[in-house]
Amino acid sequence: MPSRADITYFGAGPAALPTDVLETAAQALLDYQGTGLGIAEHSHRSELAAKIINEAKADLATYLDFSPEQYEVLFMQGGGTGEFAASMYNLVGAWVSRQHAAVQKELGEGAAANEAQVLAALRQRVESGLKVDYIVTGAWSLKAYQEAVRLLGPEHVNLVCDARTVNDGKFGKIPDESTWKLSKDAAYVYFCDNETVDGVEFPNFPKILEPKEDGTGPIVVADMSSNILSRRIPVNNYSLLFFGAQKNLGCTGVAVAILKRTFLPPTLSQPSPALLRKLALPIPPIVLQYEIIAKNNSLYNTLSIFDVYIAGQVLKKLLATFPNGVDGQQALAEKKAELIYSALEAHPEAYKIVPDKSARSKMNICFRVIKGGNVDEAEKAFLKESTAINLTGLKGHRSVGGIRASNYNSIPLEGAEKLAKFIHEFAKA
Repeated sequence: MPSRADITYFGAGPAALPTDVLETAAQALLDYQGTGLGIAEHSHRSELAAKIINEAKADLATYLDFSPEQYEVLFMQGGGTGEFAASMYNLVGAWVSRQHAAVQKELGEGAAANEAQVLAALRQRVESGLKVDYIVTGAWSLKAYQEAVRLLGPEHVNLVCDARTVNDGKFGKIPDESTWKLSKDAAYVYFCDNETVDGVEFPNFPKILEPKEDGTGPIVVADMSSNILSRRIPVNNYSLLFFGAQKNLGCTGVAVAILKRTFLPPTLSQPSPALLRKLALPIPPIVLQYEIIAKNNSLYNTLSIFDVYIAGQVLKKLLATFPNGVDGQQALAEKKAELIYSALEAHPEAYKIVPDKSARSKMNICFRVIKGGNVDEAEKAFLKESTAINLTGLKGHRSVGGIRASNYNSIPLEGAEKLAKFIHEFAKA
Protein backbone atom coordinates (compact mmCIF):
# COMPACT_ATOMS: atom_id res chain seq x y z
CA MET A 1 0.00 0.00 0.00
CA PRO A 2 1.28 3.51 -0.78
CA SER A 3 2.21 5.87 2.02
CA ARG A 4 0.90 9.41 2.31
CA ALA A 5 4.18 10.71 0.89
CA ASP A 6 3.69 8.62 -2.25
CA ILE A 7 0.27 10.07 -3.16
CA THR A 8 -0.45 13.21 -5.15
CA TYR A 9 -4.15 13.85 -4.67
CA PHE A 10 -5.87 16.02 -7.30
CA GLY A 11 -9.39 15.73 -5.85
CA ALA A 12 -11.65 18.77 -6.18
CA GLY A 13 -12.61 18.94 -2.53
CA PRO A 14 -12.11 18.24 0.22
CA ALA A 15 -8.54 18.80 -0.89
CA ALA A 16 -5.35 17.41 0.59
CA LEU A 17 -3.90 19.27 3.55
CA PRO A 18 -0.21 19.82 4.29
CA THR A 19 1.13 16.82 6.19
CA ASP A 20 2.89 18.92 8.83
CA VAL A 21 -0.35 20.82 9.50
CA LEU A 22 -2.17 17.52 10.03
CA GLU A 23 0.57 16.24 12.34
CA THR A 24 0.34 19.38 14.47
CA ALA A 25 -3.45 19.16 14.48
CA ALA A 26 -3.39 15.48 15.45
CA GLN A 27 -1.38 16.34 18.57
CA ALA A 28 -3.70 19.27 19.30
CA LEU A 29 -6.68 16.93 19.20
CA LEU A 30 -5.14 14.90 22.02
CA ASP A 31 -3.61 17.65 24.14
CA TYR A 32 -3.67 21.29 23.10
CA GLN A 33 -0.63 23.20 24.37
CA GLY A 34 -0.27 21.11 27.52
CA THR A 35 -3.79 21.82 28.79
CA GLY A 36 -4.65 18.13 29.13
CA LEU A 37 -7.64 18.58 26.83
CA GLY A 38 -7.85 18.32 23.08
CA ILE A 39 -8.68 21.40 21.06
CA ALA A 40 -12.10 20.00 20.11
CA GLU A 41 -12.94 19.66 23.82
CA HIS A 42 -12.19 23.24 24.88
CA SER A 43 -15.08 25.68 25.17
CA HIS A 44 -15.65 27.89 22.16
CA ARG A 45 -16.11 30.71 24.72
CA SER A 46 -12.61 30.27 26.16
CA GLU A 47 -9.72 32.73 25.78
CA LEU A 48 -7.90 29.95 23.94
CA ALA A 49 -10.65 29.80 21.29
CA ALA A 50 -10.80 33.57 20.91
CA LYS A 51 -7.03 33.66 20.36
CA ILE A 52 -7.28 31.02 17.61
CA ILE A 53 -10.05 32.97 15.85
CA ASN A 54 -8.32 36.34 16.14
CA GLU A 55 -4.98 35.02 14.89
CA ALA A 56 -6.64 33.34 11.90
CA LYS A 57 -8.47 36.58 11.03
CA ALA A 58 -5.27 38.62 11.27
CA ASP A 59 -3.22 36.13 9.24
CA LEU A 60 -5.87 35.99 6.51
CA ALA A 61 -5.81 39.79 6.23
CA THR A 62 -2.01 39.79 6.08
CA TYR A 63 -1.81 37.06 3.46
CA LEU A 64 -4.50 38.54 1.17
CA ASP A 65 -3.33 42.10 1.90
CA PHE A 66 -6.56 43.76 3.03
CA SER A 67 -7.33 46.09 5.91
CA PRO A 68 -9.03 44.62 9.01
CA GLU A 69 -10.26 48.16 9.71
CA GLN A 70 -12.26 48.08 6.47
CA TYR A 71 -13.30 44.41 6.35
CA GLU A 72 -14.64 42.00 8.95
CA VAL A 73 -13.80 38.28 8.74
CA LEU A 74 -16.61 35.93 9.75
CA PHE A 75 -16.34 32.20 10.34
CA MET A 76 -19.66 30.68 9.33
CA GLN A 77 -21.33 27.28 9.13
CA GLY A 78 -23.23 25.89 6.15
CA GLY A 79 -20.44 25.97 3.59
CA GLY A 80 -20.45 27.92 0.34
CA THR A 81 -24.00 26.76 -0.33
CA GLY A 82 -25.13 28.32 2.95
CA GLU A 83 -23.50 31.55 1.81
CA PHE A 84 -25.70 31.57 -1.31
CA ALA A 85 -28.57 32.26 1.08
CA ALA A 86 -26.64 34.36 3.61
CA SER A 87 -25.31 36.77 1.00
CA MET A 88 -28.79 37.30 -0.43
CA TYR A 89 -30.47 37.80 2.95
CA ASN A 90 -27.88 40.26 4.23
CA LEU A 91 -27.36 42.36 1.13
CA VAL A 92 -31.07 42.59 0.36
CA GLY A 93 -31.51 43.61 4.00
CA ALA A 94 -28.86 46.29 3.54
CA TRP A 95 -30.68 47.55 0.43
CA VAL A 96 -33.96 47.77 2.37
CA SER A 97 -32.26 49.71 5.20
CA ARG A 98 -30.81 52.21 2.73
CA GLN A 99 -34.16 52.62 0.98
CA HIS A 100 -35.94 53.01 4.30
CA ALA A 101 -33.59 55.83 5.30
CA ALA A 102 -33.99 57.47 1.87
CA VAL A 103 -37.80 57.35 2.11
CA GLN A 104 -37.80 58.90 5.57
CA LYS A 105 -35.49 61.67 4.39
CA GLU A 106 -37.63 62.27 1.30
CA LEU A 107 -40.88 62.51 3.26
CA GLY A 108 -39.43 64.85 5.85
CA GLU A 109 -39.53 65.09 9.62
CA GLY A 110 -43.14 64.00 9.96
CA ALA A 111 -42.46 60.69 8.23
CA ALA A 112 -41.56 58.87 11.42
CA ALA A 113 -45.04 59.52 12.78
CA ASN A 114 -46.72 58.46 9.55
CA GLU A 115 -45.63 54.84 9.43
CA ALA A 116 -48.26 53.90 6.85
CA GLN A 117 -46.95 56.52 4.41
CA VAL A 118 -43.37 55.33 4.84
CA LEU A 119 -44.39 51.72 4.39
CA ALA A 120 -46.36 52.48 1.22
CA ALA A 121 -43.42 54.34 -0.32
CA LEU A 122 -41.02 51.59 0.69
CA ARG A 123 -43.28 48.89 -0.78
CA GLN A 124 -43.30 50.81 -4.04
CA ARG A 125 -39.51 50.87 -4.09
CA VAL A 126 -39.32 47.14 -3.38
CA GLU A 127 -41.81 46.31 -6.14
CA SER A 128 -40.22 48.53 -8.76
CA GLY A 129 -36.56 48.68 -7.81
CA LEU A 130 -35.34 45.67 -5.84
CA LYS A 131 -33.05 43.63 -8.08
CA VAL A 132 -30.19 41.23 -7.40
CA ASP A 133 -27.90 40.41 -10.34
CA TYR A 134 -26.32 37.04 -11.14
CA ILE A 135 -23.57 36.31 -13.64
CA VAL A 136 -23.89 32.60 -14.45
CA THR A 137 -20.72 30.99 -15.80
CA GLY A 138 -20.90 27.46 -14.42
CA ALA A 139 -22.61 24.94 -12.16
CA TRP A 140 -22.01 26.80 -8.90
CA SER A 141 -23.11 30.25 -10.03
CA LEU A 142 -26.18 28.57 -11.52
CA LYS A 143 -26.97 27.05 -8.11
CA ALA A 144 -26.50 30.43 -6.44
CA TYR A 145 -28.85 32.04 -8.96
CA GLN A 146 -31.45 29.32 -8.47
CA GLU A 147 -31.27 29.72 -4.69
CA ALA A 148 -31.85 33.47 -4.99
CA VAL A 149 -34.88 32.83 -7.21
CA ARG A 150 -36.21 30.29 -4.72
CA LEU A 151 -35.80 32.52 -1.67
CA LEU A 152 -36.48 36.00 -3.06
CA GLY A 153 -38.71 35.36 -6.05
CA PRO A 154 -37.98 35.52 -9.79
CA GLU A 155 -39.34 39.07 -10.09
CA HIS A 156 -36.38 40.35 -8.07
CA VAL A 157 -33.58 38.24 -9.60
CA ASN A 158 -31.89 39.39 -12.80
CA LEU A 159 -29.86 36.98 -14.94
CA VAL A 160 -27.03 39.22 -16.18
CA CYS A 161 -25.75 36.55 -18.54
CA ASP A 162 -25.77 32.79 -18.99
CA ALA A 163 -22.46 31.51 -20.37
CA ARG A 164 -24.15 28.54 -22.01
CA THR A 165 -25.66 30.87 -24.62
CA VAL A 166 -22.21 31.60 -26.08
CA ASN A 167 -20.83 28.05 -25.93
CA ASP A 168 -23.30 25.72 -27.65
CA GLY A 169 -25.38 25.16 -24.54
CA LYS A 170 -22.47 24.22 -22.28
CA PHE A 171 -20.37 26.13 -19.78
CA GLY A 172 -16.81 26.87 -20.83
CA LYS A 173 -16.63 30.57 -21.73
CA ILE A 174 -17.28 33.89 -20.02
CA PRO A 175 -19.55 36.11 -22.15
CA ASP A 176 -18.08 39.44 -23.25
CA GLU A 177 -18.87 42.16 -20.72
CA SER A 178 -20.48 44.26 -23.45
CA THR A 179 -23.34 41.75 -23.53
CA TRP A 180 -24.01 41.77 -19.78
CA LYS A 181 -27.44 43.07 -18.77
CA LEU A 182 -26.80 44.67 -15.41
CA SER A 183 -29.61 46.19 -13.39
CA LYS A 184 -29.56 49.83 -12.42
CA ASP A 185 -28.67 50.13 -8.73
CA ALA A 186 -28.88 46.39 -7.99
CA ALA A 187 -28.76 45.37 -4.35
CA TYR A 188 -25.68 43.42 -5.42
CA VAL A 189 -24.00 41.70 -8.36
CA TYR A 190 -22.88 38.11 -7.77
CA PHE A 191 -20.36 35.97 -9.63
CA CYS A 192 -18.36 32.81 -8.95
CA ASP A 193 -14.69 33.60 -9.51
CA ASN A 194 -13.73 30.00 -10.22
CA GLU A 195 -16.13 27.28 -11.32
CA THR A 196 -14.89 24.02 -9.79
CA VAL A 197 -17.04 21.72 -11.93
CA ASP A 198 -16.49 23.38 -15.30
CA GLY A 199 -12.90 24.60 -15.01
CA VAL A 200 -13.80 28.23 -15.74
CA GLU A 201 -12.06 31.10 -13.95
CA PHE A 202 -12.33 34.85 -14.38
CA PRO A 203 -8.86 35.92 -15.53
CA ASN A 204 -9.27 39.31 -13.84
CA PHE A 205 -11.81 41.34 -11.92
CA PRO A 206 -14.57 42.30 -14.40
CA LYS A 207 -13.84 45.78 -15.71
CA ILE A 208 -17.52 46.66 -15.92
CA LEU A 209 -17.83 46.14 -12.16
CA GLU A 210 -14.83 48.23 -11.15
CA PRO A 211 -15.56 51.12 -8.77
CA LYS A 212 -15.51 54.64 -10.18
CA GLU A 213 -12.93 57.23 -9.20
CA ASP A 214 -15.25 58.60 -6.52
CA GLY A 215 -15.57 55.13 -4.99
CA THR A 216 -19.12 54.50 -6.13
CA GLY A 217 -20.08 51.50 -8.21
CA PRO A 218 -21.79 48.14 -8.01
CA ILE A 219 -21.99 46.20 -4.77
CA VAL A 220 -20.02 43.11 -5.78
CA VAL A 221 -20.24 39.65 -4.19
CA ALA A 222 -17.99 36.76 -5.19
CA ASP A 223 -17.80 33.08 -4.33
CA MET A 224 -14.11 32.21 -4.19
CA SER A 225 -14.40 28.76 -2.65
CA SER A 226 -12.01 27.04 -5.05
CA ASN A 227 -9.41 29.71 -5.82
CA ILE A 228 -9.09 31.74 -2.64
CA LEU A 229 -5.47 32.08 -1.43
CA SER A 230 -4.17 31.09 -4.88
CA ARG A 231 -3.81 34.56 -6.42
CA ARG A 232 -3.93 38.24 -5.56
CA ILE A 233 -7.41 39.71 -5.57
CA PRO A 234 -8.46 43.39 -5.39
CA VAL A 235 -10.37 42.98 -2.12
CA ASN A 236 -11.32 46.66 -2.09
CA ASN A 237 -13.44 46.11 -5.22
CA TYR A 238 -15.73 43.75 -3.31
CA SER A 239 -18.37 44.28 -0.67
CA LEU A 240 -18.42 40.58 0.17
CA LEU A 241 -16.22 37.57 -0.54
CA PHE A 242 -17.12 34.12 0.71
CA PHE A 243 -15.60 30.68 0.43
CA GLY A 244 -15.71 27.21 1.89
CA ALA A 245 -12.46 26.28 3.59
CA GLN A 246 -12.05 22.80 2.12
CA LYS A 247 -10.09 23.64 -1.03
CA ASN A 248 -7.16 25.89 -0.13
CA LEU A 249 -7.76 26.98 3.46
CA GLY A 250 -8.58 23.98 5.60
CA CYS A 251 -11.06 21.19 6.13
CA THR A 252 -14.78 20.80 5.62
CA GLY A 253 -16.91 22.38 8.33
CA VAL A 254 -16.25 26.10 8.19
CA ALA A 255 -16.93 28.82 5.62
CA VAL A 256 -15.48 32.32 5.62
CA ALA A 257 -17.10 35.63 4.72
CA ILE A 258 -15.01 38.77 4.26
CA LEU A 259 -17.49 41.64 4.57
CA LYS A 260 -16.98 45.38 4.11
CA ARG A 261 -17.61 47.01 7.47
CA THR A 262 -19.91 49.62 5.94
CA PHE A 263 -22.53 46.84 5.87
CA LEU A 264 -22.35 46.50 9.66
CA PRO A 265 -23.39 48.70 12.60
CA PRO A 266 -22.89 51.49 13.38
CA THR A 267 -22.85 52.43 9.68
CA LEU A 268 -25.77 50.20 8.72
CA SER A 269 -28.14 47.91 10.57
CA GLN A 270 -30.37 45.19 9.17
CA PRO A 271 -34.12 45.91 8.98
CA SER A 272 -36.35 44.43 11.65
CA PRO A 273 -38.14 41.14 10.99
CA ALA A 274 -41.42 43.04 11.39
CA LEU A 275 -40.53 45.41 8.54
CA LEU A 276 -39.39 42.60 6.25
CA ARG A 277 -42.63 40.76 6.97
CA LYS A 278 -44.69 43.81 5.98
CA LEU A 279 -42.69 44.09 2.77
CA ALA A 280 -43.23 40.37 1.98
CA LEU A 281 -39.45 39.80 1.98
CA PRO A 282 -37.68 36.77 3.48
CA ILE A 283 -36.36 36.93 7.04
CA PRO A 284 -32.89 35.42 7.50
CA PRO A 285 -32.20 32.68 10.05
CA ILE A 286 -30.24 34.34 12.83
CA VAL A 287 -27.21 32.08 12.24
CA LEU A 288 -26.90 33.51 8.72
CA GLN A 289 -27.13 37.16 9.78
CA TYR A 290 -23.71 38.74 9.38
CA GLU A 291 -24.49 41.52 11.86
CA ILE A 292 -25.11 38.97 14.62
CA ILE A 293 -22.09 36.82 13.74
CA ALA A 294 -19.80 39.88 13.63
CA LYS A 295 -21.08 41.22 16.96
CA ASN A 296 -20.18 37.88 18.56
CA ASN A 297 -16.80 37.44 16.83
CA SER A 298 -18.16 34.37 15.00
CA LEU A 299 -19.25 32.80 18.30
CA TYR A 300 -23.01 33.40 18.35
CA ASN A 301 -23.42 29.62 18.42
CA THR A 302 -20.96 26.76 18.85
CA LEU A 303 -18.30 27.12 16.19
CA SER A 304 -15.89 24.26 15.45
CA ILE A 305 -12.70 25.77 16.83
CA PHE A 306 -10.75 22.80 15.51
CA ASP A 307 -11.72 23.73 11.92
CA VAL A 308 -10.65 27.34 12.50
CA TYR A 309 -7.42 26.06 14.04
CA ILE A 310 -6.66 24.01 10.91
CA ALA A 311 -7.31 27.09 8.74
CA GLY A 312 -5.06 29.14 10.97
CA GLN A 313 -2.24 26.62 10.72
CA VAL A 314 -2.54 26.56 6.92
CA LEU A 315 -2.30 30.37 6.88
CA LYS A 316 0.75 30.36 9.13
CA LYS A 317 2.45 27.84 6.86
CA LEU A 318 1.63 29.95 3.78
CA LEU A 319 3.02 33.10 5.42
CA ALA A 320 6.21 31.24 6.43
CA THR A 321 6.61 29.75 2.94
CA PHE A 322 5.83 32.95 1.03
CA PRO A 323 7.14 36.07 2.80
CA ASN A 324 5.53 38.15 0.03
CA GLY A 325 2.14 36.64 0.84
CA VAL A 326 -0.26 35.52 -1.85
CA ASP A 327 1.98 36.77 -4.69
CA GLY A 328 4.43 33.93 -4.06
CA GLN A 329 1.67 31.32 -4.09
CA GLN A 330 0.23 32.83 -7.27
CA ALA A 331 3.55 32.48 -9.09
CA LEU A 332 3.73 28.81 -8.06
CA ALA A 333 0.09 28.14 -9.01
CA GLU A 334 0.64 29.64 -12.46
CA LYS A 335 3.79 27.58 -13.00
CA LYS A 336 2.03 24.34 -12.06
CA ALA A 337 -0.99 25.11 -14.25
CA GLU A 338 1.25 25.96 -17.19
CA LEU A 339 3.05 22.62 -16.89
CA ILE A 340 -0.21 20.68 -17.04
CA TYR A 341 -1.89 22.73 -19.77
CA SER A 342 1.26 22.64 -21.91
CA ALA A 343 1.40 18.85 -21.65
CA LEU A 344 -2.24 18.59 -22.76
CA GLU A 345 -1.76 21.05 -25.63
CA ALA A 346 1.26 19.09 -26.87
CA HIS A 347 -1.03 16.15 -27.76
CA PRO A 348 -4.20 17.43 -29.46
CA GLU A 349 -4.77 13.94 -30.87
CA ALA A 350 -5.05 12.54 -27.33
CA TYR A 351 -6.63 15.30 -25.23
CA LYS A 352 -9.23 18.03 -25.51
CA ILE A 353 -9.22 20.81 -22.93
CA VAL A 354 -12.84 21.61 -22.06
CA PRO A 355 -13.04 25.37 -21.35
CA ASP A 356 -12.05 28.06 -23.81
CA LYS A 357 -8.45 29.26 -23.41
CA SER A 358 -9.68 32.72 -22.40
CA ALA A 359 -11.35 31.32 -19.28
CA ARG A 360 -9.22 28.36 -18.25
CA SER A 361 -9.01 27.79 -14.51
CA LYS A 362 -5.61 27.53 -12.87
CA MET A 363 -7.21 25.56 -10.05
CA ASN A 364 -9.46 23.03 -11.80
CA ILE A 365 -8.03 21.77 -15.08
CA CYS A 366 -10.79 19.96 -16.97
CA PHE A 367 -10.16 17.88 -20.08
CA ARG A 368 -11.31 14.85 -22.05
CA VAL A 369 -9.16 11.95 -23.19
CA ILE A 370 -9.96 11.40 -26.88
CA LYS A 371 -7.09 9.10 -27.75
CA GLY A 372 -8.23 6.29 -30.04
CA GLY A 373 -11.71 7.73 -30.55
CA ASN A 374 -13.43 5.86 -27.71
CA VAL A 375 -13.52 8.53 -25.03
CA ASP A 376 -15.09 6.37 -22.34
CA GLU A 377 -12.51 3.60 -22.66
CA ALA A 378 -9.63 6.05 -23.01
CA GLU A 379 -10.61 7.88 -19.82
CA LYS A 380 -11.01 4.64 -17.88
CA ALA A 381 -7.50 3.65 -18.96
CA PHE A 382 -6.13 7.11 -18.08
CA LEU A 383 -7.62 6.93 -14.59
CA LYS A 384 -6.48 3.35 -14.00
CA GLU A 385 -2.90 3.99 -15.11
CA SER A 386 -2.60 7.30 -13.26
CA THR A 387 -3.90 5.75 -10.05
CA ALA A 388 -1.34 2.95 -10.43
CA ILE A 389 1.45 5.52 -10.13
CA ASN A 390 -0.29 7.31 -7.21
CA LEU A 391 -1.80 10.23 -9.13
CA THR A 392 -5.28 10.12 -7.62
CA GLY A 393 -8.54 12.07 -7.51
CA LEU A 394 -8.53 12.85 -11.23
CA LYS A 395 -12.05 11.77 -12.13
CA GLY A 396 -14.24 14.64 -13.35
CA HIS A 397 -17.43 15.77 -11.65
CA ARG A 398 -20.28 13.30 -11.99
CA SER A 399 -22.43 15.89 -13.81
CA VAL A 400 -19.97 16.46 -16.67
CA GLY A 401 -17.58 13.49 -16.65
CA GLY A 402 -14.10 13.68 -18.09
CA ILE A 403 -10.88 14.28 -16.17
CA ARG A 404 -10.26 17.07 -13.67
CA ALA A 405 -6.91 17.87 -12.09
CA SER A 406 -7.46 20.21 -9.16
CA ASN A 407 -4.29 22.22 -8.83
CA TYR A 408 -4.87 23.51 -5.31
CA ASN A 409 -2.20 25.03 -3.11
CA SER A 410 -1.49 21.65 -1.49
CA ILE A 411 -0.24 20.21 -4.82
CA PRO A 412 3.56 20.54 -4.83
CA LEU A 413 5.45 21.51 -7.96
CA GLU A 414 6.77 17.94 -8.11
CA GLY A 415 3.19 16.65 -8.20
CA ALA A 416 2.33 18.86 -11.18
CA GLU A 417 5.54 17.75 -12.91
CA LYS A 418 4.68 14.10 -12.33
CA LEU A 419 1.18 14.56 -13.78
CA ALA A 420 2.53 16.45 -16.80
CA LYS A 421 5.02 13.64 -17.43
CA PHE A 422 2.25 11.04 -17.23
CA ILE A 423 0.08 13.05 -19.64
CA HIS A 424 2.92 12.96 -22.18
CA GLU A 425 3.61 9.27 -21.65
CA PHE A 426 -0.02 8.18 -21.86
CA ALA A 427 -0.46 10.07 -25.13
CA LYS A 428 2.59 8.42 -26.69
CA ALA A 429 1.92 4.88 -25.47
